[in-house]
Amino acid sequence: MKGIILGLNPGVRIVDITHGIQKYDVREAALIIGMGFRDFPLGSIHVVITDPGVGSSRRPILVAAEDHYFVGPDNGLFSVIYHETERLRVFHITAEHYLRRERSTTFHGRDIFAPVAAWLSRGIDPANFGEEITDYVKLRFPSPSMPTGSTLEGEVIYIDTFGNAMTNIRRKDIDALRSLKPAGKMRIVSKGKEIAFKEYYSQAEDKELYALINSMDYLELFVFRGDSSRDFGMRIGDTIGIMLM
Repeated sequence: MKGIILGLNPGVRIVDITHGIQKYDVREAALIIGMGFRDFPLGSIHVVITDPGVGSSRRPILVAAEDHYFVGPDNGLFSVIYHETERLRVFHITAEHYLRRERSTTFHGRDIFAPVAAWLSRGIDPANFGEEITDYVKLRFPSPSMPTGSTLEGEVIYIDTFGNAMTNIRRKDIDALRSLKPAGKMRIVSKGKEIAFKEYYSQAEDKELYALINSMDYLELFVFRGDSSRDFGMRIGDTIGIMLM
């Protein structure tokens, strides 16, 4: 893929975000690109390929969202971006002359997505690659809820390689809850266990389960120099509750 890109635009700069996505895990890839793209300069082109449906009828797409571009399969990979951005256009890639002449059915990253990204980096307008579409695939990512006026309920949506369990509760959600009862004491509970809040990892002095706000501004459960999934059985979908007392 890098060879194809550099062959079409030798001056382009290529940066790898990760090659560590779990095999076939489209949801994990969607979360990673959705949380990370804004750290890159405006005009960046993001090629994202977690593509278990390669060779099937799933469409290749190009997404233009808030001065970033995303190239990949239409399998829900860009669902977080669809939800998080306002200025959004999605194109079904059909313009044959921008693709590799000889194409396999098993490596669209090399034969479709890499050349499209390279031509895009040379200034080709996104609309030139195909027709704009609105029926692109969107995965459902759960949002936190408020069962009562003093309770916030969310769930684990991602577990990283350290075993840290990231939830769908953000700092802004907690701040909104606290504003309803500024003098209230916050309790975090999961699996019937109350979880103490810390500011950073090494503030934990034992191997208990703790919570903090991570670098992406999401509530995360962790074990310092441990693994919350191994040591406490944290799993994607586990419920997290925050109560103000």
